[in-house]
Amino acid sequence: MAAPPASADAPRPAPPPLAAGDGPDRPEGKTETTCEDRSNAESLDRLLPPVGAGRSPRKRTTSQCKSEPPLLRTSKRTIYTAGRPPWYNEHGTQSKEAFAIGLGGGSASGKTTVARMIIEALDVPWVVLLSMDSFYKVLTRQQQEQAAHNNFNFDHPDAFDFDLIISTLKKLKQGKSVKVPIYDFTTHSRKKDWKTLYGANVIIFEGIMAFADKTLLELLDMKIFVDTDSDIRLVRRLRRDISERGRDIEGVIKQYNKFVKPAFDQYIQPTMRVADIVVPRGSGNTVAIDLIVQHVHSQLEERELSVRAALASAHQCHLPRTLSVLKSTPQVRMHTIIRDRETSRDEFIFYSKRLMRLLIEHALSFLPFQDCVVQTPQGQDYAGKCYAGKQITGVSILRAGETMEPALRAVCKDVRIGTILIQTNQQTGEPELHYLRLPKDISDDHVILMDCTVSTGAAAMMAVRVLLDHDVPEDKIFLLSLLMAEMGVHSVAYAFPRVRIITTAVDKRVNDLFRIIPGIGNFGDRYFGTDAVPDGSDDEEGGSTG
Repeated sequence: MAAPPASADAPRPAPPPLAAGDGPDRPEGKTETTCEDRSNAESLDRLLPPVGAGRSPRKRTTSQCKSEPPLLRTSKRTIYTAGRPPWYNEHGTQSKEAFAIGLGGGSASGKTTVARMIIEALDVPWVVLLSMDSFYKVLTRQQQEQAAHNNFNFDHPDAFDFDLIISTLKKLKQGKSVKVPIYDFTTHSRKKDWKTLYGANVIIFEGIMAFADKTLLELLDMKIFVDTDSDIRLVRRLRRDISERGRDIEGVIKQYNKFVKPAFDQYIQPTMRVADIVVPRGSGNTVAIDLIVQHVHSQLEERELSVRAALASAHQCHLPRTLSVLKSTPQVRMHTIIRDRETSRDEFIFYSKRLMRLLIEHALSFLPFQDCVVQTPQGQDYAGKCYAGKQITGVSILRAGETMEPALRAVCKDVRIGTILIQTNQQTGEPELHYLRLPKDISDDHVILMDCTVSTGAAAMMAVRVLLDHDVPEDKIFLLSLLMAEMGVHSVAYAFPRVRIITTAVDKRVNDLFRIIPGIGNFGDRYFGTDAVPDGSDDEEGGSTG
């Protein structure tokens, strides 16, 4: 749908200075900034209107920054916190792709600032901001020498790796994880490490050449051109490069006249005609930004309705064939003991472990086996069965899932163990990935995914998505849980129809606090002896809603 252009008569609050990193032209390296340069930068500040005039600060969300998703830092590594919405229909396939917004415009036009304003105004979880700056081609030695003397044109379409951009955006729209290069503008090369991004509700792709490729245009659901006066863009570039990059006015103006301005006139400004909406004055045009946000919200609501309809239809059906529930033998009736609120912690742990052992032994019967012949100590052949896979790996959803690890180790020799921590965002109600540690080369393994209780299935679905992102085949994933709600069973089964679901019991419903009814209480609190969280869900610990 083509959105109408923003009104040119909209109120005109002053645009803020350019966010750091907007624009492709990076210096070879910083030189020492002189007092004269700083004085020039301060003079240029006076040429820009006051920052944020007429605008009230917007509430920050869990959305991602320009080139990095939100981060959780640990002592040794950085974990990306990103998730994917379960947009699947009754056939278990993705019902809708993510909504992709393209942001084009000249260097220093305020694209990054507009993108952040859109993200904050949307106030939805799972937004990916993908910058074109990450996709510069690696320069040859000759080109690097030219760049060192400001003689290489970074404002030309040929400077970008469009094939990589297109393949990356396609995967993100499909909800898949991608590896995005980290470009070092000092050496004009890609660093050895790449960053990981995951699919999202909304993808915002911004760059000076965002509309310069026909195939790329077809991937964008909405195209926005940020149109800022050339004098404002030049002043912003001068201010940025002098104060932040240690360059002199003469060099900045030379580069601007030789490459930046001609490239804008030839390649960037003509793409304005393909835009669905033009935002005059960039971030100062709050009317246009509000119009964009309203349109995106309407698109997301349509996707949400399709998901709800699919799940509602699913919940009216019988339990899926991929579900296996242990037969109600006298041993399985230990549920009576662990469900009893009067059961002591010691007894709760003992009988929970007994059920875990039965559950895991039952799950192993679904693994592939093949005929094999061995010789007995008497020298006789014996026709038996042996495991046909490469390796068995257990992955626990922290914290309750880790209580199942000893039972898995007791029946599977040399099993590898991984962990996933998923918690609910208290503001959005959405599950978020906070920690991930998986064994290497997990893609060939049969994976036992463990969580003690599953109510809505949200955490379980995210955990399955993480395994799929690491190339584990769907039919090699086994979700094990002591207790599940029907809602969680259907959600997981319809999202991932080839995942085997194995449990000891299924309860009928989930209450408004996402507690399984009649349920078992908060398993983690009862097992570890911790105090219950007043509004915590039945299955977690840390706030997981899985």
